[in-house]
Amino acid sequence: MYINSLSPKKEKTLMDSISSIDILGLIAGTLTTIAFVPQLIKVWKSKSAKDISYGMFILFVTGIVLWEIYGWGIHSLPVILFNVITFILGLSILILKFIFDGEFLQKS
Repeated sequence: MYINSLSPKKEKTLMDSISSIDILGLIAGTLTTIAFVPQLIKVWKSKSAKDISYGMFILFVTGIVLWEIYGWGIHSLPVILFNVITFILGLSILILKFIFDGEFLQKS
């Protein structure tokens, strides 16, 4: 007979619930997310995104949305957290491309 139910339960902390594979995911997410920061800074400073493909970034941002949905489905903190941040960075670059290089802003 098990007497675990009579033992006082230790309250779980955040670190108790994060596995080593989650830590790997957090490190990977940090690195791949940070990789977009230099591109965003370059686009902002140069006021140009001519070398960035609309198609690639639209597909990329769409893929990030799908990864986010997947992350919620599997309850994965690293997937959820870093895809939200990467979505914001990727969408920012795409918006800056529309603003800086968009034909709709050119004067007639």
